[in-house]
Amino acid sequence: MSWVNTAILSAAILGAVNIIDSHLLSKRMPGLQAFLLPVGTIHLIYGIILLVLFPLPEGTGPLPIVITVVSGILRTGAVTIMLYSLQREEVSLVIPVVYTYPIFVAIIAAPLLGESLGYLGWLAITIVVAGAVIISARETSFSAATFRSKPLLLLLGSSLLFALADITSKYALSYISFWNMFSLTACCMSGTFLLLSVRPHILRQLYNMKRRNSTMGLIAFNETLAPLGITLSFWALGRGPVSLVSTIVGSRPMFVVIFALALSRIMPRFVDWRPGRLPLRLIATAMIVGGISIIHLI
Repeated sequence: MSWVNTAILSAAILGAVNIIDSHLLSKRMPGLQAFLLPVGTIHLIYGIILLVLFPLPEGTGPLPIVITVVSGILRTGAVTIMLYSLQREEVSLVIPVVYTYPIFVAIIAAPLLGESLGYLGWLAITIVVAGAVIISARETSFSAATFRSKPLLLLLGSSLLFALADITSKYALSYISFWNMFSLTACCMSGTFLLLSVRPHILRQLYNMKRRNSTMGLIAFNETLAPLGITLSFWALGRGPVSLVSTIVGSRPMFVVIFALALSRIMPRFVDWRPGRLPLRLIATAMIVGGISIIHLI
């Protein structure tokens, strides 16, 4: 597949991951730390296995490895903030703010990586980001009170961290493979998650949790989807301009809304979601599809 189609597939998979994350955090898990413990354990296993199967290229200097670790830490911080917010806020507030990050990527990539975008590139980024914000935001999400609130600052911080993680990943992928990128990122993420969550009372919470077996099964399934989506995004980042790849992966809210709409009909209690005005969402979907179509033409 081309890097455009790979980035679209990554966005779709990670959109499903966001839906399941929201369900687990709001409906099943006793707290964020209890969620991070099994997630961190699974990612540690994936990271070690892939690092053994796909070792770093011979002659890789220390700088790319350091940059990769920094990228992993930045991405871990962004994900942690997003998960913390998903536990406390409706998904329709969290996702549109976090996924404004392609704007940050486009601004930062020019001076740091030397990427230049023509007017079509900037038009595509603007259309996709605007569509992503519109499609997943409920009418009351962006009131003046919300903009002055602490949650908004946290979400903007997560957005900036995602942007910096993509920028540093793009640099590192010039020296290492996307498998290396994922394995080192997974190790960074798992180390942070386990450091935050390995506590005796967290272990007791997990042991005493209702529907423990089915919940752990759903986490295991979700943390199989997540590495697949992340690895595909790294594959696309290694082959396409970081600004445009991030924009396509940032179209994830479109898939979140599509999946949430389907689940609201099939399993209405699975995730808290309000459909809002359908015509507006259809317009936003058309914007995202149109923006990605422009990227195809660039």
